[in-house]
Amino acid sequence: MPQENFNDLVAFVMVAREESFTKAAVKLGVSQSALSQTVRALEERLGIRLLTRTTRRVSPTAAGERLLLTAGPRFEEIQSELAALTEMRDKPAGTVRITAGEHAAISVLAPALDKFLPDNPDVKVEITVDYGLTDIVAERFDAGVRLGEQVAKDMIAVRIGPEMRMAVVGSPSYFQSNPWPEVPQDLTAHNCIQIRMPTHGNILQWEFERDGRELNVRVDGQLVFNNIAMRMDAVLRGLGLAYMPEDLVQQHIREGRLVRVLEDWCMPFPGYHLYYPNRRHASPAFSLVLDALRYRR
Repeated sequence: MPQENFNDLVAFVMVAREESFTKAAVKLGVSQSALSQTVRALEERLGIRLLTRTTRRVSPTAAGERLLLTAGPRFEEIQSELAALTEMRDKPAGTVRITAGEHAAISVLAPALDKFLPDNPDVKVEITVDYGLTDIVAERFDAGVRLGEQVAKDMIAVRIGPEMRMAVVGSPSYFQSNPWPEVPQDLTAHNCIQIRMPTHGNILQWEFERDGRELNVRVDGQLVFNNIAMRMDAVLRGLGLAYMPEDLVQQHIREGRLVRVLEDWCMPFPGYHLYYPNRRHASPAFSLVLDALRYRR
């Protein structure tokens, strides 16, 4: 088969696995129309239909399934071998893909990479912010970031951050017309800035603990956001109480822009861990990134 046809096979394998031209085009970095033409040209060259196309889904035909089972693993082997060749370079190179929540990306990954990247110009790090419990194997990430208590048992987990605490905060102007909550249940009478989890679509309950007693409070309020920046802006403008990672509000508390309440109900919990599948041959680039992120007291 001519060399240029390998690109056709790569395109077909990606579309068949994703069951979508749109998703495959994004991962390959090409337009959807170009990808469709590439796969169609492969079908015409082979003289057989490989994909069944509907308005909702793309699925391999019997011939396409056979080709996918045959070609897919071989391309993965080739990619693994090419990645292994980076070990022969004087300097490690390659792309490391990590999925993480917004707070982990801001508070842990970004500061560590600020120090790491200038000394490793051939290493690229791609971070995808995702609040869901992503299947890193299926989505082809090198690693993910979760709180320690959320890491699956079949994964290798490396601690990359300290213990965490949450903080309930409000602006001085908010407390001029609203009483301080003395127990978590008092929050039901307050205008609370709610958190909608982008992946699941649920409103997050605020979690508290004291003297071994755990308490989840379903708060209410006029504002709901799915990101940290807008919650921070709203609480600073006095629009309600916010439930925020402690490290993000400490400076605002010290400088008087925010007031903290219910501190004795916010206990420490395991911080962020980088997790990844047990692999025999981690790439040198991944090993360097992992060492740079590893938490050191």
